[in-house]
Amino acid sequence: MTSPYAQDGFSVGFEWGPVGAGVVAGDIVAVVDVLSFTTAVTVAADLGIEVYPYRWRDETAVAYADRRNAKLAVGRSEAGPGDVSLSPVTIRRAQGVARLVLPSPNGSTIAKELSDGGATVIAVSLRNRQAAADWVKAQGAGRRVVAIAAGERWHDGSLRPAVEDLWGAGGFLSALDQNDLSPEARAAVAAYDAVADELPNLLHECASGRELTQYGYPEDVAIAAEVDQSRSVPVLRDGMMFGST
Repeated sequence: MTSPYAQDGFSVGFEWGPVGAGVVAGDIVAVVDVLSFTTAVTVAADLGIEVYPYRWRDETAVAYADRRNAKLAVGRSEAGPGDVSLSPVTIRRAQGVARLVLPSPNGSTIAKELSDGGATVIAVSLRNRQAAADWVKAQGAGRRVVAIAAGERWHDGSLRPAVEDLWGAGGFLSALDQNDLSPEARAAVAAYDAVADELPNLLHECASGRELTQYGYPEDVAIAAEVDQSRSVPVLRDGMMFGST
C-alpha cells in the first residue's frame, strides 16, 4: 500500500525535516535551511569554495577535513579572526579557502542522507531560489521535484518548523512555475507569495532571525535576506557541493 504521506501523483512536493525527506521521494530534492546552512553554501559557491556537508563537528569531522585537505568550520561562538563558521559573514570574509567542511545537524544532515539515497540534491536559500528553479527547469521535463524545509530543533530535540525555511521552499517552488503541485507544495508557495514584498524585514522579525540577532549575528540574517542575489546552484556530488551556474 502506498504511504498517504508520500504525496504520490504530483510532480512537485514539499515536506519538513529529515523524517519528511525520507517519506517524500524526488528525483531532484532542494534542501532549504535559510538560517543558515544553505545560505552559507550559496555564499561559498559564489566564491568558488567547495563545501563538504557534515553532520557534527567532532573528531570524525577533523579527520574528514584532513583527508580532503579542507578547512573545518568552527562553531559560530568559537570563531576568531580568520576562522570560518556556519555564519555566512565568516565565509564571505574568508581568505585562501578552497574547500570547506561545514557541519550542520539540520540542512547538512538532510542533504547527505538524501544524496546517499540516490537523489540529486541542491542547496536552496532565498538568495538563489530563482536560480535554482531555473536550473531545475533546464534539466528537462519528467523529473519529480521536492523541496525539504530543514526546520530547527526545540530543546527536547523535536522539530521546530521554521518559517524562513517555509518561505525559502515556497519561493523556490513558486519560481518553478508548475501547476502539478501537491497540496503541501501549494501551501508553501502561498506562504511565500503572502510575504514576498516584505521578506527582508520579516526575516529579521521571525523567531530565528530574532534569535541570531540576539546572539550578535544580525549580518547573517541580512545576507540570508539577499533575495535572488545569487546565481549559484550548489549541487551535491560525491560528498561535495559546488555551484553550477
